[in-house]
Amino acid sequence: MTRPTPKTRADFAHFETLTTRWFDNDIYGHMNNTVHYQLFDTAVNGHLVAKGILDMAAGEHVFLVVQSGCDYFQELAFPGVVHAGLRIARMGNSAITYEIGLFMDGADTAAAQGHLVHVNVDRATKRPVPISPSAREILRPLRVDGAV
Repeated sequence: MTRPTPKTRADFAHFETLTTRWFDNDIYGHMNNTVHYQLFDTAVNGHLVAKGILDMAAGEHVFLVVQSGCDYFQELAFPGVVHAGLRIARMGNSAITYEIGLFMDGADTAAAQGHLVHVNVDRATKRPVPISPSAREILRPLRVDGAV
């Protein structure tokens, strides 16, 4: 297996700023690996809420994570500010593959990077539904290739 190369800030279209918390650190004094996934979720869903695509309380549709992964390159820890770079690698009929890079404040190279696949589902049935044309247009700037 070939080790991935860390991406740089220039590889990402948008950034969400997140702060680390006291309980993010584990007994080894750095951020526990599970927290990286929480930061991925927070960055992606925070962006969707801010853009009006996701209404967690009353929306007819919600996004569920069906796949995720992470590569670790450098330690992250509390206290600190993390900038989560976002981009969309693929957008299908109902699924979106996000790529996320986690950067310590001021760093140009990702300390960790990963992906998550969201599927747009009906809140009640949990069955996949198409991503709306308006959501596609709002998300267009995050696309790696710029296409809808």
